[in-house]
Amino acid sequence: MGKWVRTFVLFIGRPTENRTHANRLASRTSGASSFPVFYLESIIRPRLFPHYTMNGGAPFLTAENKGLVEPHGSAALAESSERSARQNLEICREIDAWPQWRQAAHDIKRYTLANLDKLLDRFTTKLEAKGITVLWANDAAEANGHILELVRRHGVKTVVKAKSMVSEEMELNHALAGVGVDAVETDLGEYIVQLAGQRPTHIVTPALHLSAAEIGQLFHEKLGEPFTAKQEELTAIARKHLRRKFIEADMGISGVNFGIADTGCFALVENEGNIGLSTAAPKVHVALMGMEKLIPSADYLPLFLNMLPRMGTGQKLTSYVHLFNGPTEGRHMYVVIIDNGRSKALARPEFRRVLHCIRCGLCLNHCPVYRHVGGWAYGWVYPGPIGMILTPHLLGLEKAGKIPFASSLCGACSQICPVKIDIAHQIVRMRKEAVQTPGSPARSLVDRLTWKAFAIAMQTGFRFRLLMALIKIAIRIAPYLPWHPDKLGQWTRGRALPEIPKDGSFRDWWKTRQKSGRSKPVEREPPATVEKTTVEEA
Repeated sequence: MGKWVRTFVLFIGRPTENRTHANRLASRTSGASSFPVFYLESIIRPRLFPHYTMNGGAPFLTAENKGLVEPHGSAALAESSERSARQNLEICREIDAWPQWRQAAHDIKRYTLANLDKLLDRFTTKLEAKGITVLWANDAAEANGHILELVRRHGVKTVVKAKSMVSEEMELNHALAGVGVDAVETDLGEYIVQLAGQRPTHIVTPALHLSAAEIGQLFHEKLGEPFTAKQEELTAIARKHLRRKFIEADMGISGVNFGIADTGCFALVENEGNIGLSTAAPKVHVALMGMEKLIPSADYLPLFLNMLPRMGTGQKLTSYVHLFNGPTEGRHMYVVIIDNGRSKALARPEFRRVLHCIRCGLCLNHCPVYRHVGGWAYGWVYPGPIGMILTPHLLGLEKAGKIPFASSLCGACSQICPVKIDIAHQIVRMRKEAVQTPGSPARSLVDRLTWKAFAIAMQTGFRFRLLMALIKIAIRIAPYLPWHPDKLGQWTRGRALPEIPKDGSFRDWWKTRQKSGRSKPVEREPPATVEKTTVEEA
């Protein structure tokens, strides 16, 4: 199609001359020369997530938009994502059997989901036999209710939290704050973004978007420490302030990396030592576990312990591996097993593989869209490719119907997923679901009318030519209009419409060549290495 069709269909504009260094860097590292940022900005409105605020209560997406035009945030994100992706690939190339590892992990997770009811029953029976109390939660509200009841029962005033994506789903910190309980994140990245009043931008490295200098300034302002940009000194500052929190805490809350069905224990991996302190120092330990985080046997644990750090942080092994087998005398241990929409994916074979995810974050590092805009633009806990298929199941397409459209469908995520989730094809299926679901933002009146009009215009040559003429006029008069539609306005803040060629569209150019006789096909001899073969002979 012609130049104007590309402009209309793909919404690809020419970047403005004063576009930020951050966006230029993101384009170079991601291979995405231009992406319609306005589309991400309108994915989920802040009113759907009233507690997802940052910078002293500013709406989540407003702060995210600011991050897109400030050099350090986007530049640090692009550079860190590129570096992480490169490290992941290099360390995997050292393993000749890596394809076999991926297939084995895929088969184990597939077996687990096919037998999840039996494995969960076995797992919980073993847990209870060891003195661990098991609580079940259908959704985030019920899970928060369990935690608040435990807080009341044990007289908890302070909580230390190890990293847990499930707790982010639950908005647990907000729920605890509502009853006057101080919850402190102890993972270094989570601690940094909590101090900054921000949300994590990555599921493995929450403060990926911040430079060392920005963290040093944050510690100076929030903790009263002298400014430094040295990583060792920043780590020492965080350790000094967190150590007291561990000692004073009444409850420790963690996630679960792997629950082992046949032994009734669960595993957590880390590098910083905060999980060990969060679960050992307080007298009450609560582990939050998505119901899919099981493996059938301890025999399979070494495989995942080798894969997860390679994919997540580019390491051969993490510094610490914790196996929890029950509380010691005078202490209490609880495991809260949470559904929160997972059973919806489990019930649908075409989407079930999303529950294979081990939360390594590798697909984010390789995604050109994520590298360009970061995790905040997705509007919820799980950004990047995996979030495009996981979030609609956990929140519903009525709230997250536009998230699946924030993808270039390059397929890099599918190629590198350690448990072989076909993410790209599932995104396409989720897009189909989104446009067919009543109440989904992807079925908005504007979207439906726009694409309906485009389909009608493309049915005949006359309509096509008329559309091209109208687009040509619209582009010429757009700079002089006193107003424009909201989405287009958000887009054009960082983009400029293409200049109209003086010699007309591609279609006009082609007609001119036809009339002059210069458009005749050129017959070429096949390469010498290729034998000429007729259709009959083939």
